[in-house]
Amino acid sequence: MRIEEEVKLDYKDVLICPKRSTLTSRKDVNLLRTFKFKHSKSEIEVLPIISANMDGTGTMRMAKAFFPYKMMTALHKHYTVAELKKFFDTIGEENSKYVFYTIGLSETDLEKLEEVIKKLKKDTIKNICIDVANGYTERFVDFVRKVRNKFPDKVIMAGNVVTPEMTEQLILSGADIIKVGIGPGSACLTRRVAGVGYPQLSAVIECADAAHGIGGRLCADGGCEVPGDIAKAIGGGADFVMLGGMFAGHTESEAKVYTKNGQKFIKFYGSSSEEAMNKHNGGISSYRASEGRVVEVLYRGPVEKEIQDILGGLRSACTYVGASELRELSKRTTFIRVNRQISTYWEK
Repeated sequence: MRIEEEVKLDYKDVLICPKRSTLTSRKDVNLLRTFKFKHSKSEIEVLPIISANMDGTGTMRMAKAFFPYKMMTALHKHYTVAELKKFFDTIGEENSKYVFYTIGLSETDLEKLEEVIKKLKKDTIKNICIDVANGYTERFVDFVRKVRNKFPDKVIMAGNVVTPEMTEQLILSGADIIKVGIGPGSACLTRRVAGVGYPQLSAVIECADAAHGIGGRLCADGGCEVPGDIAKAIGGGADFVMLGGMFAGHTESEAKVYTKNGQKFIKFYGSSSEEAMNKHNGGISSYRASEGRVVEVLYRGPVEKEIQDILGGLRSACTYVGASELRELSKRTTFIRVNRQISTYWEK
């Protein structure tokens, strides 16, 4: 056993310091970024916000709402082959580049992906998200390598991890984007159930440095509660930010809206929750515990208002530090640590 004494930070532990700026208006900020990927060799212009691959956020309706903004969606993996074929046939070649097809580690997931690809026009599916709670197993590394060998031209996002060493390992094994975050999500209980995790901002900063050093990209996954947290993630070096809770509760969640005490709600739950495992796996296996929870989220109508709030917050953050483009934000960010008293007050 050993204890690492260095202070590690979450989003609430810092603020971004303002700097002198020549920008005259938020509207002058360009939020689009162009990325080239190490292994797939592809290039994309995108607004780098991704809706998480969860039942209530990684939906086809969410993806369609995001297309006009060039934002991305990682579809949850529970759609049928027929539903996926219809969706990709409908959205067209131009929009398919903003969608990640999600798989787990099972051969069934891989066979389903191959079946969907065969039913579509060539190169319709451009992005694959390999999603597991624990990205530290040799099996996961081997699986990433296997998927890369099968699909050399696809953009592969893989995770989740929180340390530089594993970030580098997964990139060298074939991943283009590393998904970083263990336990920070609003519907995740891993930190409480397993005692495992890493403060999210420090994980982003350290893993981004590792990823960029060898030509990879990083996606900060989880822990963002307000638009300012997204700015902090990008300021810390994240190329993409994946959001779950911030997009939950909207019409595009494809979930049932119900009334309770005169208010409308939607259920939002973690992928490792009892609710998700009962729905998709026939219950919780005897050897594991639920590491997610069910959250009752107030129904908030169409997601467009949330998108506008997020984009407005990012533009504002950029103007405060003098970044005319989103890609400049990390170079112009200086974080100020806030003391515990201020942090506690803020949380209230």
